[in-house]
Amino acid sequence: MIPITRETIQLLDQSDKMIFIYTPFCGTCHLARKILEEIEVASKGNVTFYELNAGLFPEVMQQKRIESVPCLLITTNDEPSKIYSFESLGELNSLLHSNR
Repeated sequence: MIPITRETIQLLDQSDKMIFIYTPFCGTCHLARKILEEIEVASKGNVTFYELNAGLFPEVMQQKRIESVPCLLITTNDEPSKIYSFESLGELNSLLHSNR
């Protein structure tokens, strides 16, 4: 995963990005991260996730209307998609392919 910093925050406005929004002390976020890392490895470089620490960017949480963490924000030319449920690797993988 590629971290988003103050210097790279403009990535949020680009289309075709998948941004994992988390907080460091969130147990569910750690589980979701493992699933996303497995997807990255399995894709052999075809899928790249960015990560954003919600605690460092509260203005992004409001601007993008992020309701909770973990959240996977998928930016497109249209309205961005938000995934809050990370139930299984297979289910999430299917959702990602349907959003591409």
